[in-house]
Amino acid sequence: MPAFPVPGSRSRIHRAHVMAAGCAVALSTVLAAPVAADAGKTTTTATTKPTIVLVHGAFADASSWNGVVERLERRGYTVIAPANPLRGLYTDSTYIASVLDSIKGPIVLAGHSYGGAVISTAAAANPRVKSLVYVSALMPDVGESGMSLGAKYPSELGTATKSVPYRAGGVSGTDLYLKPDRIHAVFAADLPVNTARVMAVTQRPAATTAFSETAKVAAWKHIPSWFLVAKQDKTINPDQERFEAKRAGSHTVEINSSHVAMVSHPDAVTALLLQAATAADPARPALAATGTTHDARAETALAGIAAGTLIAGTGAILLGRRLRRSRP
Repeated sequence: MPAFPVPGSRSRIHRAHVMAAGCAVALSTVLAAPVAADAGKTTTTATTKPTIVLVHGAFADASSWNGVVERLERRGYTVIAPANPLRGLYTDSTYIASVLDSIKGPIVLAGHSYGGAVISTAAAANPRVKSLVYVSALMPDVGESGMSLGAKYPSELGTATKSVPYRAGGVSGTDLYLKPDRIHAVFAADLPVNTARVMAVTQRPAATTAFSETAKVAAWKHIPSWFLVAKQDKTINPDQERFEAKRAGSHTVEINSSHVAMVSHPDAVTALLLQAATAADPARPALAATGTTHDARAETALAGIAAGTLIAGTGAILLGRRLRRSRP
């Protein structure tokens, strides 16, 4: 004969079912939590605009980026154009690295001319630099300098500079200036002559150590890069720029510009910076995996599964006991 529950057993069975259902809900909540947390992180990262840092090169100052700064700010970006000391690769990159340390969130770091060598070193130990952008720039590998690259790819710069001794704070050295009568032809041929004359008067010299010191690191080996080749550049040989960009696997564009592309073609330079800033997940060179990979999220998920299994198992045991007790 079929067994019927005694009076009151129905309510006990109902409570047991509720307990088991609660355990199941707890289990699903535990398992879903890491996924929900990850989803939240993804959304936040995707909507965070990077700060764009613009580093000028030799014979110039931060005002050379003015046209680009205006365009980026109109698009809602925070932009910083620090003064590059122009005292030597090691000194300058250390200073720019300290500027980067003061910035919260992701960074797109751009360098023009000699500024490219500076950013290649300054970004090396900063995981928040998501992209590097080179505008008619130096891009040395470890052991290379501006001088060694220029020797392989000669330009007219050597005939357009003059050396001037300097003294400062007990330190002496040699500065390089662009000759006023050569700055238009070699440096800024696609700008009005009057503009080039103002550049000659206001230029900031670079110490010879800026070009002679060799790079000790090369951040472009592990950070995605973009490169603008100025096809009419007489300061850095365009073939050198193409070589550097190809070697680094950079996203490359070429435009008919003199050396100062950010002044004469600010729209094209801004467009390249926006590409670097909005790249969803820039591909990075694969690095060899060493040691044991520690994934805290995986451990959390496993812990959640273990806890959920324990809760569900306990609920099932209690349900079985209540059902046995409810039988006549």
